[in-house]
Amino acid sequence: MSPVWLVTGAAGMLARDLLAALAHEDVTAVATDREALDIADPDRVGEAFAAHRPSVVVNCAAWTAVDDAESQEDAALRVNGTGPAVLARACREHGAVLLHVSTDYVFAGDGARPYGEDAPTGPRSAYGRTKLAGERAVLETLPETGYVIRTAWLYGAGGGNFVRTMIRLEGARETLDVVDDQRGQPTWTVDLAARLVRLGRAALAGTAPAGVYHGTSGGETTWFGFTQEIFRLLGADPARVRPATSEAFVRPAPRPAFSVLAQSRFEAAGIEPIQDWRTALGEAFPALLAAERP
Repeated sequence: MSPVWLVTGAAGMLARDLLAALAHEDVTAVATDREALDIADPDRVGEAFAAHRPSVVVNCAAWTAVDDAESQEDAALRVNGTGPAVLARACREHGAVLLHVSTDYVFAGDGARPYGEDAPTGPRSAYGRTKLAGERAVLETLPETGYVIRTAWLYGAGGGNFVRTMIRLEGARETLDVVDDQRGQPTWTVDLAARLVRLGRAALAGTAPAGVYHGTSGGETTWFGFTQEIFRLLGADPARVRPATSEAFVRPAPRPAFSVLAQSRFEAAGIEPIQDWRTALGEAFPALLAAERP
């Protein structure tokens, strides 16, 4: 009998690509969106586990409205902190592996070298605090079968994101001012989904130790550099993109100035790290362009 993978947050960009990847695996994938499963409700989660008996749970459900979390931290904490805690307890009771997707926002973002998986955390936003609460719940409840996968700067064809926004704005504006003092790693959801599949498979086989993994593309850039590459792929003049500072775009939640993550643990577990961000963007671009300009 094939193992059952329960995927939460199934309507989201990452989950869609994960479910597409699982369709090529010898598994039974069960997709649950926010309407079907409130991950912070122990009764609903218990019912889902009893009905499907998952071997692997991938938690893609999250409160991702970073700015709104500043004024609604309790609501964000329910999804990002309480939800993972409830899932972790259910996984412990039923003997399931939990892959929990987290974020670079758990770090202070003021570093100068890539953050390792064991680097000290220090979130500066409500969103980061709530995501860190979820991480801790998973790791404390499931020391042997809990996996936290931090990622950053996600984009994909299956939802709204920075790349699709820039594709749209390129056709609407002569020039664009884009932040050039925040560094990170643009990461394609298809690439991350593939690593989640391999990690879940390795977890079941006992060949990948539990704990924190970083799932981001290789290399690094700024939002300005990212946008210039998007324009180049569109055949547009990258000089139409102009560098700006974060002070020009003040928002309720502070953005990390440095979000580069080191990815040593995937390689140590025998899983190839994600490719360079430029290569990935080139591979992803036809689908992104078709999604934004059908």
